[in-house]
Amino acid sequence: MMRIALFFISILFFISILGFNPMIAIASQSKNIDITTVISKEQFLKYRHVGDFIENSPKVTITVKAEPEDITEYGKGVVKSLTGSDCDRDGEMDSNAKCNAVYYKLWVKYAR
Repeated sequence: MMRIALFFISILFFISILGFNPMIAIASQSKNIDITTVISKEQFLKYRHVGDFIENSPKVTITVKAEPEDITEYGKGVVKSLTGSDCDRDGEMDSNAKCNAVYYKLWVKYAR
């Protein structure tokens, strides 16, 4: 009985290492949001340009590792954070390239 349990545990371990973990797939799929269902045409047309779109997107703050200079200046307990835009409304900070891609997708659907 113990051998069977160890066998199944080993199989599950190797499957998760290889990236076949269904929970990871479900979690990553749940973040795929169709931005056109979140931002209406009327709302999109209020943005003058991509910069306006990025500026008016929700903001997200993340904690990052403090640089050695920060620790020297502020001490060991320093916490460093970055704030950026969540252009695709998935709850994570987006890069400028991602924001441009989201804006373009909306532009193709609504403004062309």
